[in-house]
Amino acid sequence: MSDAAQPTAAEVRAAAEAVKTALDRHLAAVERRSGEDDPAVYEAFNQLAAAAEVYDELLYDRYDEVTPFEIPGAEEMPPYTGPEEPNALSVLIRRDYAVSDQQRLLAQARRVEAADDDSAGEDVTGTVHGALGVLFGEFEPDEIASRHKEFGLEEGDSTLWVVAADEPAEPGEWLEAPFEQADAQRVVCRFDVSAVFDDDADLGDEDDDEDVRVVRVVRGVGDVEDVEEVDLDEDDENEDDENEDER
Repeated sequence: MSDAAQPTAAEVRAAAEAVKTALDRHLAAVERRSGEDDPAVYEAFNQLAAAAEVYDELLYDRYDEVTPFEIPGAEEMPPYTGPEEPNALSVLIRRDYAVSDQQRLLAQARRVEAADDDSAGEDVTGTVHGALGVLFGEFEPDEIASRHKEFGLEEGDSTLWVVAADEPAEPGEWLEAPFEQADAQRVVCRFDVSAVFDDDADLGDEDDDEDVRVVRVVRGVGDVEDVEEVDLDEDDENEDDENEDER
């Protein structure tokens, strides 16, 4: 790491103080715990792990030194405590994108708007947020994921959680806060996709890091953890060929 990119001694010291504060909060939560699965203890544990990880990284970057702490990875989850035979389930999906080509994004949105007779006289594609609204209103999320480069987007991390429930939710019950209180202990299976797993899995050459993302099964059948290499260039070439055939 270059000198310009190194954290300052003050930043390392501040991270160490944050670890001390997180330790105190974790101990206090444990002392006040209301039961074996107290959510306050779980939250304090995650905060302590995050603070320790930041300190560990800054300490190494500044002084080339490590700590004796073993930071739990994102793949580690609390044990499953949901029903053995769920009567309902929720599928929670998050996909991150970066807007890599604004002109392409705007152009695609204008094509959609031009083909929509109901939008005559409206101009909602003059801004990036307006164009995003048009595209995500026109195309299914899975189609945008498979054609993201056409829309001027670059894929980031993504995750999919299948969460067990005792009973189906009532219509409209959770619409005001759909992503609040996702219970990790009721996750039946979870799949994370990120380029960061490529280093852990050692699946490809270093030169290919930018072209490879890895699917990690965080919890599957029998809580088996696995990784799968995904060659993004190959996928994009196949998508381009299919889109060319459609034209």
